[in-house]
Amino acid sequence: MVSLAERSALSGIALPGHYGRAGAAGVVIEEITDLAFASVICKREKHFALFNAVNTAFGIALPDGPRRVTRGHVTFAGVGPDQWLASADGADAAGFAARVRARIGPFAAVSDQSDARLVLRVSGPRVRDVLAKGVPVDLHPNAFKPGDVACTVVGYINTQIDMLDEATYQLAAPRSMAGSFWSWLTASAAEFGYEVRGS
Repeated sequence: MVSLAERSALSGIALPGHYGRAGAAGVVIEEITDLAFASVICKREKHFALFNAVNTAFGIALPDGPRRVTRGHVTFAGVGPDQWLASADGADAAGFAARVRARIGPFAAVSDQSDARLVLRVSGPRVRDVLAKGVPVDLHPNAFKPGDVACTVVGYINTQIDMLDEATYQLAAPRSMAGSFWSWLTASAAEFGYEVRGS
C-alpha cells in the first residue's frame, strides 16, 4: 500500500521560488512530508498510567494543556482534554503509530493519522502579519509563545498551529483541503513576498 504521507499534498501546486512582492521574502513556506502522526486518547481512569507509560517509553512528560513537548524526534502536543497528537520525523517516522500503540495501548486509544494532514512550516519577519489575516487566535508574543499549540480554524479550515520558535509556526490542516489552504496562505503572504522551499 502506498502511504500518502510520503507524497506531497501540494504536488504540482507549490513550486519552489519567490512569489508576490519583489525583494526580501517576508515569509518562507516549506511543506514537511516526513512526519508521522498518531492520535492518542486516554482511556477512562488511565490518566496517571498513561502519563507514566509515555514518560517511560519516550522520556516525555505529557503536556496537560495546549502545549507541545519534544524529545529527540518525537513530539506530543495537547489537542484537547485527555487527547494528544503524537508525531515523529525522520528515521523515527516509519511505523510510528504502531510503536506508540505497542507502548501505551493499554492506557489509550491510538490511531494512525499520518496520511491525513498537510503540514507546512512558515517563518520569516512577516509571518505573524500573514497569519493574523485568518487566524482567530491572539498570536502576540505575550499571548502565544514557543511550544504553544492552538486547534482552531484558518480561513474556515480546521488547523492545528504549533509555535516552534520565535519566528516559526507549524500548520497542520486536513490533506483534503490542501489546495484551499494553500490558496489562502499564498494570497495572504503575497503582499509581503514569500519564498516556497522544498516542494
